[in-house]
Amino acid sequence: MEKVTTYFKESWDEIKNKVSWTKYSELQSSAILVLVASTIFALIIGAIDWAFRSGLEWFYREF
Repeated sequence: MEKVTTYFKESWDEIKNKVSWTKYSELQSSAILVLVASTIFALIIGAIDWAFRSGLEWFYREF
């Protein structure tokens, strides 16, 4: 049990004193970047899906 207690104490000390935390403004800008990139990616994938669906519907109607 002592090993577990030591592990948690050392983990807490590392989180509290040794980890470099990013600033809130950096987190905000990163979150906005991820949101914009995800939206663009979703729009591109949606457009590709729409194009394939339309193309296949046309193909099956004509042939």
